[in-house]
Amino acid sequence: MALDHESFEILLATIQRFIRERLVPAENLVEETDEVPDEIVAEMKALGLFGLSIPEEYGGIGLSMSQECRVAFELGRTALAFRSVFGTNVGIGSQGILMDGTPAQKAGILPRVASGDLVMSFALTEPEAGSDAAALKTRAERDGDAYVLNGTKRFITNAPRAGAFTLMARTGRPGAGGISAFIVPADAPGLRLGKTDRKMGQRGTKTCDVILENVRVPAGNIIGGVAGEGFRTAMKVLDRGRLHISAVSCGMARRIIEEASAYARERRQFGKAIGEFQLVQAMLADSQAEMLAGWALAQQVSARFDQKPPQVSDPEVSMQASCAKMFCTEMVGRVADRGVQIHGGAGYINDYKVERFYRDVRLLRLYEGTTQIQQIIIGREMLRAP
Repeated sequence: MALDHESFEILLATIQRFIRERLVPAENLVEETDEVPDEIVAEMKALGLFGLSIPEEYGGIGLSMSQECRVAFELGRTALAFRSVFGTNVGIGSQGILMDGTPAQKAGILPRVASGDLVMSFALTEPEAGSDAAALKTRAERDGDAYVLNGTKRFITNAPRAGAFTLMARTGRPGAGGISAFIVPADAPGLRLGKTDRKMGQRGTKTCDVILENVRVPAGNIIGGVAGEGFRTAMKVLDRGRLHISAVSCGMARRIIEEASAYARERRQFGKAIGEFQLVQAMLADSQAEMLAGWALAQQVSARFDQKPPQVSDPEVSMQASCAKMFCTEMVGRVADRGVQIHGGAGYINDYKVERFYRDVRLLRLYEGTTQIQQIIIGREMLRAP
């Protein structure tokens, strides 16, 4: 699955112009209001951003992983709230249905996801189950031709915007093998949302609890129609999501470097621009080298991802995706820290973009699996018997 080269380059240039002319000028408004304007969301739908990774047969654009990462890099060069609006449709909200859904589920849901008419969220994390996803406690009890769901999901991205959830619940024994993936409509009786979370950064993004009290969904809403496959579906989805976040991290690192370089050229101390001081140059150089290294890694692993057969889990690709996610998200944290340092006291003031970007990128090391989870995945794969 990939868009032809000429069409992709036209799409990429259009997205770059949209970011430059519409998103970057709206960054301050989003920071002040904690909302992405409706008119910008409408333009995102018109550009097809909600369907970047969904095949053309379902109304999407059908980008390969490598192409998606190039787009994600560009989206990372502006406030991360903008990407978050459609990020779950592109990734974890839709990919489980695309990879493992029945033909009827794909045909009935994916076209609405691709158009942006339906926002999908991915509901896995719980108050006592996040990194240890196999320990989730939300239960789905069989009742005739339906399941009754009870439990609470936490920190669910785009839950306030969602029309439906890809939701993990326990249908069987303890552990990963007892988890099933459900498609749960947001307006299902008994489903309610908690208050919107107030976060350290990424203003304009929306997360909250999803509370299920005797929520009844048809048995046919299990993704793929087979109970007990949900954990495998979730893990397959995360490989793609981790590469997407790796590319976003590199794009944001590039933006911070641009902000810091511009400030270093303009700010004067001791009679000259601070960019003339070697220690400032050293911080810029370290950031540039790390950003380029991360971007090269993300592109290399994305190309490897595209080479494997669709819907096939490859432990080596999963390990490399974890390497990219770990390196790139940790890298952008270091770049953001240097960006603040180059700005000096101004870097601690909200009027300067690096202050908010410093807060925004901290989350990248937590979702799609924390850095420590990536280390465990990498270490285990390295120690597997040859």
